Amino acid sequence: MSDLKVNHPYIAKDEDIQGGKPTVKGSRIPISVLVTYYKSGNDIDEILNLYPQLTPAKVHDAISYYYDNQEQIDDEINKLQDENRWQEKYPPGKA
Repeated sequence: MSDLKVNHPYIAKDEDIQGGKPTVKGSRIPISVLVTYYKSGNDIDEILNLYPQLTPAKVHDAISYYYDNQEQIDDEINKLQDENRWQEKYPPGKA
């Protein structure tokens, strides 16, 4: 694998937005959310229908960022989908 560093102009990481998780620049949309839709079989046009404020270039850059940082994003997705983690954090019956 190449050590070539790819620039991702539409990706931002800011501790004040989504706790520093990578997002689409100028939005609060986490890369992990777009990747989840993509991995579920949605194509770029379908994702754009869900997020009309995004451009094709931004969605493509998000997917490219995922492939360059797959372990990090997959870990984020796994944490988001871990039901036991959420039940521990927000136990049933507590409001």
